[in-house]
Amino acid sequence: MNRKLIVSGMLVLLLVLSTGCGQKPQVSPSNGVTQEQVGADGNSDSHSSDHEQGSNSGQEGNTGDSGQAGNGANQETGGSSVNEKKTAKIETYFSDDQMLEMQKVEQEITYTSDDDKYLAALKALQNTEDQKLFPLWGKAVFNSVQIQNGEVVVDLSLPNEARLGAGGEAMALDALKQTLFQFSEVKSIQLLVDGQQVDTLMGHVELEQPLTRN
Repeated sequence: MNRKLIVSGMLVLLLVLSTGCGQKPQVSPSNGVTQEQVGADGNSDSHSSDHEQGSNSGQEGNTGDSGQAGNGANQETGGSSVNEKKTAKIETYFSDDQMLEMQKVEQEITYTSDDDKYLAALKALQNTEDQKLFPLWGKAVFNSVQIQNGEVVVDLSLPNEARLGAGGEAMALDALKQTLFQFSEVKSIQLLVDGQQVDTLMGHVELEQPLTRN
């Protein structure tokens, strides 16, 4: 009897032990949540770091562009001084309204280079505020003026209304010569009509090219 009880007790104990060993440990859900949160936070920190680096790079790039733009502005400012305008008072010549004699008039011209100075001087012969004076070159067109080795080359056009009689042509040439020869560096003058050398400007006075000081 006692032996049966002992055997039965051992069977019950073995059954209890086998049942306990068969149960699987449960994973705490809180650990999973915490890991997910940590992963999310890690990603967030990584994105934030990348964003900050991108922003800093963009700011540095913008700063570089601004610096380059500033340098360009300085260069442009420096280049503008090369073409600085100058002024000079010169003597210009016109005839009286009867075309009997020439009158000298002082005028101020503005220019940026030597070639521009001579062109401005010739254009000053085309206008006068004195109604009693006649501009001998008023209808002519001065295309270009260049100086090389002391010789000024003047290229001009003469429409029909710019052509004068014999007396007017002689006075016009005299006015042009006196205007240009007042500049000490001018040694001679070469006149071209529409880019071509001519023997006479208006058909009355023969030209001896180049024109020189008297």
